[in-house]
Amino acid sequence: MKIYFHLTIEEFTNTYLIVNDDPNVMEAILIDPAKITTQIIKQIEEGGYSLTAVLITHNHTSHVKGLTTLNKIYSPIVYAADYELCSSNACVLKGDGVIMPAGLKVEYMAVPGHTADSLVFKIGDVLFTGDAITSGIIGETSSKYSKRMLISKIKEKIFSQTDGTVIMPGHGPPTTVGAEKVFNLDMNDRLNAHGRPQVQSY
Repeated sequence: MKIYFHLTIEEFTNTYLIVNDDPNVMEAILIDPAKITTQIIKQIEEGGYSLTAVLITHNHTSHVKGLTTLNKIYSPIVYAADYELCSSNACVLKGDGVIMPAGLKVEYMAVPGHTADSLVFKIGDVLFTGDAITSGIIGETSSKYSKRMLISKIKEKIFSQTDGTVIMPGHGPPTTVGAEKVFNLDMNDRLNAHGRPQVQSY
């Protein structure tokens, strides 16, 4: 498995291309198609991959606006929790579960709070978190209730992973579960007398 990162400058949104380079498979997954660039197409075509699936972490325009273009070129199955994104070539995901696109085990987890349809995908030791959590902060929420729910779900489903699990967010640089337990301002806002974050146990 290989992971390729693509940044859409206009929205500073991350798109990820995951490929299964097993010679017997040679298939690819795209996560959050913010913008379909010639570089993305080139990686798929020159690599000899078949794009078989698109995973959507949540239905915000900056994360899905490339989907229309993508569907004109390929015919991938779209996996999302929002019915608005679904057509005859889509699969609605609810709750938590496992799918096997491109011959890869993909665990999906519902982590509502930033949006009602927010999903986190786990492939190997990597979490693709969309806007649920990014380096140092959590996603924006519309109410105190939504923020409490998001924090609760992050503790339950993301912070329960091993500290070395890599987090690939929808915006910003990658991080790890261990780093976020210590340094995430929204998850751990109590500082000790020396101004250093107190390590919390989850």
